[in-house]
Amino acid sequence: MQEEVIAVVGASAPRRWFGILVMGALGGLLIYLGLSTAPALQWQVFLIGLGLVALWLTDATRKATEFQIELTMEELRSSSGEVIATLDQIAQVERGTFAFKPSNGFLIRLKEPRSRRWQPGLWWCLGRRIGIGGVTAGSQSKAMAQILQVVLHEKNQDDQAS
Repeated sequence: MQEEVIAVVGASAPRRWFGILVMGALGGLLIYLGLSTAPALQWQVFLIGLGLVALWLTDATRKATEFQIELTMEELRSSSGEVIATLDQIAQVERGTFAFKPSNGFLIRLKEPRSRRWQPGLWWCLGRRIGIGGVTAGSQSKAMAQILQVVLHEKNQDDQAS
């Protein structure tokens, strides 16, 4: 059974490619510096290693931002089919200025911790916290956070009435 998607958060093409190109340029520049001007062997190895990590991160971001995050009445999931969290697991949604959240995004606090997971530019999970955002549009993230808060409030009201 396919559930109705209430809200979607995804990376716009210009934002996605700008992030990928900047990260790729950083990796290329670090490798170039390591090969051309490093003063000592340990700095050369450090710069080349850091450049390779940046290039790996570039590819991981490219792969992760191909997908979107979807909100249904039962769960928050990736368009790849991976369930990020069910609504029963969510304790609260934080979207304040000083919340530890991704750029253009919001933070979800879970009732129980889950395994670490990271999709660069889209979402991450660390213990009881899930960060949604990164290269996503702020308007989509804000709308999803507001809808999620309303849905959670309604579920809590229904649970208390029962």
